[in-house]
Amino acid sequence: MKKTAKGIFALVGVLALMGGGVAYLKLTEPEEEGGDPEPPAVVKQEVIIVKDETITEPDPETGILPEGVVKTVEVTNSSGDLHVIQKTGKTEDSGATYTLKDYQDVLLNNTLVGTLANNANGLTTTDLIEENCRELGKFGLDKPEITVDVTYESGSETKFYIGDETPTGSDYYVLVDGSNTVYTVRSSALMNYSKSAVEFMEKTVLEAPADDQYPAIDKLTIEREDLDYNIVLELDEKDKDDKFSGGTSATHIMTEPIEAYLSVERSTDITNGMFGLSAADIYSVHCKESDIAAAGLSEPFCTVTMECGDGKDYVLLLSEPFTHSEHGKCCYAMLKDSNTIYIVKTDNAKWATVQPVDIASKIFIASYVWNIDKLSVNAGGDSKDFSIERIDPEVEKSSLSSADFKVMMNGSEYDSERYRKFYSYLISASAEDFAFEEEYPGDDPMAVIEYNDTHSGKKTKIEFFSHTNLNALIAVDGKCKFLISKSYVTTLIDNIKRLDTDEEFVTTWK
Repeated sequence: MKKTAKGIFALVGVLALMGGGVAYLKLTEPEEEGGDPEPPAVVKQEVIIVKDETITEPDPETGILPEGVVKTVEVTNSSGDLHVIQKTGKTEDSGATYTLKDYQDVLLNNTLVGTLANNANGLTTTDLIEENCRELGKFGLDKPEITVDVTYESGSETKFYIGDETPTGSDYYVLVDGSNTVYTVRSSALMNYSKSAVEFMEKTVLEAPADDQYPAIDKLTIEREDLDYNIVLELDEKDKDDKFSGGTSATHIMTEPIEAYLSVERSTDITNGMFGLSAADIYSVHCKESDIAAAGLSEPFCTVTMECGDGKDYVLLLSEPFTHSEHGKCCYAMLKDSNTIYIVKTDNAKWATVQPVDIASKIFIASYVWNIDKLSVNAGGDSKDFSIERIDPEVEKSSLSSADFKVMMNGSEYDSERYRKFYSYLISASAEDFAFEEEYPGDDPMAVIEYNDTHSGKKTKIEFFSHTNLNALIAVDGKCKFLISKSYVTTLIDNIKRLDTDEEFVTTWK
């Protein structure tokens, strides 16, 4: 023993003399043998369990076994049956597409429907769990809730069953009909087989057309039980004519119950919101008269009629708003003569709650300065009548300036640029509030503006009446519409007096 120990120490000493680095490297190298053995690698058994059994030869060019083309898929789950059929066959450029039998008359998510065929075709397991299984119940396969029957164009057919989810949550247990071998298949490939037919439907009440096919919306009419008038919005002249200037940036104007410009930010959802209207849920598919009545749509609370420039009209029916347990404030909604009733949030179905003041603009003069050929202002007996005429109307110009016009005031030539500055003051203000419910006053107005817009062909009369210590009432063509700061009117009167002088116009009034 002592001799052995001495021999070992001697060997170490020799190694040290040969070079400590060599000894260190050798002694610290990982062991190739001995120690704890590595656990054997887990071999997953991946098997294609759904395929066209008539295809047995690989493609001669690729060496890969080609996939068959699925013709139908029959799915049975706790929600009922799904009958998947081909919508279009396979071509050289694209694969087959699919739809649901008995639902071709509703808007389906065809991509989602397609997964029922495409995910089954060539379905591959993630592992083999048990062969010759005699206790299928422990995998949820003794009475499976989901059955999938795939038939190929060749006639080859495979049926399989989907059982419980695995403890990891990443797979489901699967059994092929006629076999007792249990496999697992990834959850992502199987998740859509548990859906109901309604879940494959698009929750879009009316599809939005492509940008290059978007029609002009000529007129939109809202009829509602809680209003004793209709709200009517019509396409503005500027959106019918590329050369038109003036108005607001909104595409439409209100013509009923009063005439008013619209706020673009607040009105777009009303004028254009029917296209692409999204629902929170679906209440009834292939609805019957009893379903329509139960949803309150046989005598709708709100009817929205959209008349488009391509000759097509759309009528949306809305129920009275109600509180939905899941989605909050909602309406039942359906297109007239359609077969589907939706549940739509009132945030999307704004026609059911909108008031004229919600979308009207507070701009009371919006005509472009050079569209006006006659303008008169009157305050306290001081009247000024302007006539505006293009100097050379035959010359086409991309933009116009003061130099292009001749202006007359009370029959005498007037500086066109000074006239433009005066008009700029007129249009510089927006009203403070709406006054649709006010009665037309019986007293004389503080000031009156009248003008003729050559492009729209409209003559407009705007009157300012004293209303309170701080506000004046604006009437347009004899109808009360707005309240404005009284200081705007008193400044207007002062600027009218400055028209005969060289004094600068006052441009602020608050």
